[in-house]
Amino acid sequence: MKKRPKVVRAAAQMWPRLVFDFDGKATVKECLREPGVYVLFREDEPYYVGKTKKKLFSRIRAHANNTKDRYYHFWNYFSAYVVHNPQHRDEVEGILIASMLLRRSGN
Repeated sequence: MKKRPKVVRAAAQMWPRLVFDFDGKATVKECLREPGVYVLFREDEPYYVGKTKKKLFSRIRAHANNTKDRYYHFWNYFSAYVVHNPQHRDEVEGILIASMLLRRSGN
């Protein structure tokens, strides 16, 4: 039987924003070295869903360290999902946005 490729290759769930401030940043960088989709959280509520075709580490770190970033002040945790296929990145992003909106509407 032929193995199906995985849509999501790896995931980081509810990591604190502070990981970008620690000396162990190399480990975080290694885990997030591929493209994918991410969710920024304010406490335990999803705040923003984004995607990147570059490294997840660079994109999320920009949100964490660039004081001019529009989301800089509004989140303290993140989840990240490694998704290689660009079409699947769009699909995963859409699913996460839809679930975030459903959660906000109370459905």
